[in-house]
Amino acid sequence: MSRWRMGVAVIAVGTLLTGCGSGDSEGGSSAAGGVGTGASPSTPAAEKFAADSGTRYVGVKEPETLEGLVCDEGDGGFRFGGGLDMHVTGDEGLKDLQGAREDVADKVSCFGSPRITLRKGTRSASAPVFTARTNLYEEITDPAASLKTIFERSVSLSKSYGRNFTGEPQEVTSSDLLVKCQQNVSDTFPMTTCFWANYGAAGELDFFPPDGQAVPVQSAVQLTKDFVAAVLKPKAGS
Repeated sequence: MSRWRMGVAVIAVGTLLTGCGSGDSEGGSSAAGGVGTGASPSTPAAEKFAADSGTRYVGVKEPETLEGLVCDEGDGGFRFGGGLDMHVTGDEGLKDLQGAREDVADKVSCFGSPRITLRKGTRSASAPVFTARTNLYEEITDPAASLKTIFERSVSLSKSYGRNFTGEPQEVTSSDLLVKCQQNVSDTFPMTTCFWANYGAAGELDFFPPDGQAVPVQSAVQLTKDFVAAVLKPKAGS
């Protein structure tokens, strides 16, 4: 799949959509390809997180195998602004991977077709299906504990800027990845946010509403797993 370059300036929604309070009921979005908000996939059978196989990573590439999506490095020209954009925090105890920064696309955005359009009143802005941030580390000795800390601190920080998290977080374990997701509202828009970790990397994906409703958690979990499998570049021999 060819890489797609954004040719527009970054849109800060907090500026573009001024005059609309957090309780504005006119917030909405149009449908887009890549992920929908229909019936959620059935919950996958529980797996046991495997012991450390020694796999580590040397970089993060732009994904080329996510069906129906076109991805590129960066935020895709979209930001909420005002501290509402998600970040990975709480990883201070982890040692960043050294010497790979030039090969790390630590922020990636993926668009569907047609694009999602977020609307408030008479104003609108195009948004990706999701934005993703990925951090590489020398080693994560306890991915479960690290994911717990990253999730709690990142959510707490975003709450302080006005994100409203709803319902309970949901965790999904596979043999090689831990994922924790929760739905939330950012500037009136229903979002689904997933954090993940393994023994050498951690990150988050922020899913935008394709039809005015938050992406179901199980759909977000599956796309998170697909994204991680597509972007991490394993170290040779690991």
